[in-house]
Amino acid sequence: MTTTRVAGTLVFSAVLLGAPSLARCQGNGMAGMSGMDMGHEIVIPDGALFTKDDVEFMQGMIAHHSQAIVMSRMAESHGANPQVLKLSNKIDQSQVPEIRIMQAWLGRNNQYVPDTASWHHVTMSGMLTPAQMQELDAAKGTDFDRAYLRLMIQHHAGAIKMVNDLFADPAAGQEVDVNVFANDVVTAQTVEMGIMQRLYAELPPK
Repeated sequence: MTTTRVAGTLVFSAVLLGAPSLARCQGNGMAGMSGMDMGHEIVIPDGALFTKDDVEFMQGMIAHHSQAIVMSRMAESHGANPQVLKLSNKIDQSQVPEIRIMQAWLGRNNQYVPDTASWHHVTMSGMLTPAQMQELDAAKGTDFDRAYLRLMIQHHAGAIKMVNDLFADPAAGQEVDVNVFANDVVTAQTVEMGIMQRLYAELPPK
């Protein structure tokens, strides 16, 4: 399955299913996580089925999801059109429980559990810069719709790259819960990117 597609805040606290791998993607190691430093050493116990890359992926995706939720929660107050608002609500409502899943996995495996403010302190593939967050917050109405869709496509593409980078290491992404979660990210966010590209194309010209 090829997941390379053209593309691109909140404070709340902290169950995964098993299945065979749906995707083995190629990437450049954990390059998409290169801006992440949670400030906590990762120690992998002897005999563990997960790797350091798995832990970094789950920690990093918490921050990644958290920023997406902040972006999505701007939609109503910034005058998003009904279709964009519906999509933003879906992203919010799906990624909140996914964060809890990742936090629970990290806790079960005795790893550092980031909270949802962690997006302020790390940078990963697709995450918005402070200037882009300001751009989004300053936009209203159709200008918000345009900025939100463009920037969330960027954001989703970055999440998919993080999965690509995880699976580039043959030892990573093989623990069943990490494997299922990573593949679910690819499936859901690829579909959402298609929806966002369609909605963007339907916006009135600038």
